[in-house]
Amino acid sequence: MKIISGKYKGKIIYVIKKNILKPTTSITKKILFEWLNPFIKNKICLDCFAGTGSLSLESLSRKAKHVTLIEKNYKIAKLIKKNFKTIKNKYFKIYIKDSIKWLKKNKKKFNIIFIDPPYKNNYINNIIKLINENKIIKKNTFIYIETFKKNNNIIIPKKWILYKKKIIHSTKLLLYINKNYK
Repeated sequence: MKIISGKYKGKIIYVIKKNILKPTTSITKKILFEWLNPFIKNKICLDCFAGTGSLSLESLSRKAKHVTLIEKNYKIAKLIKKNFKTIKNKYFKIYIKDSIKWLKKNKKKFNIIFIDPPYKNNYINNIIKLINENKIIKKNTFIYIETFKKNNNIIIPKKWILYKKKIIHSTKLLLYINKNYK
């Protein structure tokens, strides 16, 4: 895998060869960042299930101000650090912690949030609820959700407006914008 655009275009993103991760594909990243490109400069991003760090790396490459990555697996977090060494950018923070536990305590606010959990677990609604309750989003924050195509059980807060939606093979991409908080 590689960073697809921006300052770090072409830099390699290392992945674990075992079937532990479900990295966001280049096609999916291209679509997502076409959607976000007009808004990402100088934004503060949160990557709730960081995996390889691909979405955060792409964000920094496109001039996001800072990224926070949450990854509970220590080995995968080491991989993220390796990936960040390739770009020599210091505007990131990795937390080796469960996303739900981290969100319960966090008080920082974000402009862009990536929610791309393992498909087999039912994390999405819990994460959405915590994000909404803890008010870690600002007005006009973008919330990206990646899930399997047939997942129609996502509970979205009333103030989140669907901005973009796309289905690619078996994956559903959803981008919401929050119109509620200041």
